[in-house]
Amino acid sequence: MGSYYYLMAQLPYLIYEQKPPMSSSEFKDLAKSLLKSNDAALFENLSLTCSEKTDCDFINKWQEWDKIMRLNLAKQRVIKLKLDRPVTEPQSIHLDAAAVASKAVDESSPLDAEIMLDKARWHAIEELAGNDYFSRNTVYAYYLKLLLLERRQIFNAEKGFAEYKSLYASIADSVQSAGESL
Repeated sequence: MGSYYYLMAQLPYLIYEQKPPMSSSEFKDLAKSLLKSNDAALFENLSLTCSEKTDCDFINKWQEWDKIMRLNLAKQRVIKLKLDRPVTEPQSIHLDAAAVASKAVDESSPLDAEIMLDKARWHAIEELAGNDYFSRNTVYAYYLKLLLLERRQIFNAEKGFAEYKSLYASIADSVQSAGESL
């Protein structure tokens, strides 16, 4: 594994909920020129939801954690909404991913649930990246964190609530119309 001291030493420390110091695409452009070819190839396809197995333990563990969290989230939503659907039973040692999903479903606001899920993702990235601050794992983790910061910047409570009210009214109108036509 290569050391990316020059790249990582010049970057500002990231804190969840701060404004991103640069865009993920700017970081990608900077990093690609300094990464070894095999590390750059992995970096090129890295995203918050990637799913292909790689030769990088960090990426594989991140993907597994995120997949387990998403499966648990789907399971908890099916249970909460009392839907009659088959549920994939997640198999993993990532108990924290299951707990996060359970807590997110209990949040009263969708915005609060998304923020909680992203904070859990942030924490998982930090834990899985390890302590070698100049390795490729840290480069990948920095990029994933920038993606989370960018995602956080697009959350807008007022716009989201307005959209929710609009969708709710539309559904209520269609249900009322369907009831009148019977």
